[in-house]
Amino acid sequence: MILLEFSMWPLGQGESVSASVARLLDIIDKSGLPYQLTPMGTIIEGEWAAVMAVVTACFEALRLDHNRIETSIKIDYRSGPGGRLISKIASVEQKLGRKLSTGANDDRGQ
Repeated sequence: MILLEFSMWPLGQGESVSASVARLLDIIDKSGLPYQLTPMGTIIEGEWAAVMAVVTACFEALRLDHNRIETSIKIDYRSGPGGRLISKIASVEQKLGRKLSTGANDDRGQ
């Protein structure tokens, strides 16, 4: 199972790229794969072909309107079942004996 964290954005479009990022998140959300949006990127969980297909779809969507695109990708493969988006965090929290801030919906993330 793969955890793939990536960021993708067009260059030369000014300071804000949120409209382009929103288009990509629509693709990611409609993929049906488990994902987690973060302020600096998105983490997708699934089999290699499935997660790479989502990254490719995102690239192709941006390529239609932009001549230059930058992408950062980090991949973690581990044999076994899915659910690591949650279980990796839960393992660290268990070792610490407390909950940690994991996102904007968490009161501590504000």
